[in-house]
Amino acid sequence: MEIVAYGVLADEEPLLRDAFERAFGGRHELRCLSLFLDRDTAPTAVGREVVLSGVNDSLDAEVLRRLSEGGTRMIAQRATGYNNIDLAAAEKLGLTVARVSSYSPYSVAEFAWALALAVDRRIVRAAHRTREFDFRLDGLMGRDLHGRTAGVVGTGKIGAAFARIAHGFGMRLLGWDISENPDCLALGMEYVERERLFAEADLVSLHVPLLPDTHHLVDAGALGLMKDDAILVNSSRGGLIDTDALLETLRGGRLAGVGLDVYEEEAGVFFLDKSLEVMTDERLARLMTFNNVLVTSHQAYFTRDAVGQIAETTVANVADHFAGRVGDNTLVRASTA
Repeated sequence: MEIVAYGVLADEEPLLRDAFERAFGGRHELRCLSLFLDRDTAPTAVGREVVLSGVNDSLDAEVLRRLSEGGTRMIAQRATGYNNIDLAAAEKLGLTVARVSSYSPYSVAEFAWALALAVDRRIVRAAHRTREFDFRLDGLMGRDLHGRTAGVVGTGKIGAAFARIAHGFGMRLLGWDISENPDCLALGMEYVERERLFAEADLVSLHVPLLPDTHHLVDAGALGLMKDDAILVNSSRGGLIDTDALLETLRGGRLAGVGLDVYEEEAGVFFLDKSLEVMTDERLARLMTFNNVLVTSHQAYFTRDAVGQIAETTVANVADHFAGRVGDNTLVRASTA
């Protein structure tokens, strides 16, 4: 049986193929495509019982309908988030949907810190200067993070890993979540209301999933509460931040730095080479004009460790489907699966 995977990156493909070979020993053929799954590309899945999707694929009701009509019975999402999949439609169509519920939290937490330090110490600007043999320090002054306050929004596995690093820097810890993490409490974290966290934190890092309740969690009100010299980092999902409100905040000369590994309209842009095209997304283009903003292309998870774990879990989810098992990663179990 041939299984098709969409949006497969060059560095990801060998890890995914290796995991499939070890699990299935050639019993199933894996076809890796670099194109993303959407309404236009859904016909390429005709005849494939299992489809492997990624975070920037669009699996709305129409795409799922076309997949179902083409013979697809299982969607294996190669990510933790699944806000791009219409689960209700999948259930009605008799599709099984699974995800990767967890992988190395250190990959994302460490990258979030890389963003925070890069914007705090103006590392990108400094690197550009030294490449041109300009060794001045004008405009590159940062500040110590030791003794300052880190606000961790979402204290699950990734948020807790971020908090441990912050603790190592000697920072005071504030947390916001629907429940308190004992590991974070052991670090001395104080759980507070969202408004207080945004008002007191010198560094705010986002680690909550994108849900209806968290959409635009960082809106004009939250940004208005933040210190003028605070740093904001988002390595979770772009929709957590109201981009228009962020642009207005930056235009007002506020925030010392912003590190974004995600963007709310990243689908169709991130993971692609747009260097020879006109950037039609005006909001993204405007973000790039601020010298205190660093945007990366959803790469926080992209370590050999994490991608390898994602591949292994994806394969296990597919194996569960073929065996008729319901695993911990199953989001929707079709009665006909």
